[in-house]
Amino acid sequence: MTPVDNAALPTLPQLRKATGIAIIAAAATLVAFVLPAEYGIDITGIGKLLQIKKLGADSAEAPLSPAPPATASAGAPGVTLVKSQMPFNESEMSLTLQPNQGGEIKALMRQGEHFVYTWSAEGGKVTVDMHGERPNAGKEFTRYWKDKQQAGDQGSFVAPFDGIHGWFWRNHSDKPVTIKVKVSGFFEKLYVPS
Repeated sequence: MTPVDNAALPTLPQLRKATGIAIIAAAATLVAFVLPAEYGIDITGIGKLLQIKKLGADSAEAPLSPAPPATASAGAPGVTLVKSQMPFNESEMSLTLQPNQGGEIKALMRQGEHFVYTWSAEGGKVTVDMHGERPNAGKEFTRYWKDKQQAGDQGSFVAPFDGIHGWFWRNHSDKPVTIKVKVSGFFEKLYVPS
């Protein structure tokens, strides 16, 4: 066993002095740099002198906005154009669901085809399940998402396989709810399955 050399260790007064210096340095850094840069608070004037007060002022006053769309840089691979063999199509449908009734609206699509959509529930909120079914799959389906108590949604969808893709809604309320759907994009037809 090797003996410990206590002479190399700091004494209690040295530790107190080092801790005090560290606290003073941290407080000075906070007042001189962090408060002006992050919050626009410049007590000492150092933030203005070093032009770091602008950092906090710009970010504090800037309104929140969505990020701009990403763009591919020069030389980087990126998809900027997607062509389709399917003609562009627009369709609107509505479906009234009685209390505790469910119903579907589907789009017949090929793999890779896409559309943008919006739907709304008038008269109450519904449970919604967006899913797809491959040809001849029987009762098997692929669920994309499911949510409860929804009054509407909007977005875009790309078909991961050939088949029918769409929504199932269920009205759990005691009043009729009308679902209105608008779809624009590349799909063969929009319909209510029988």
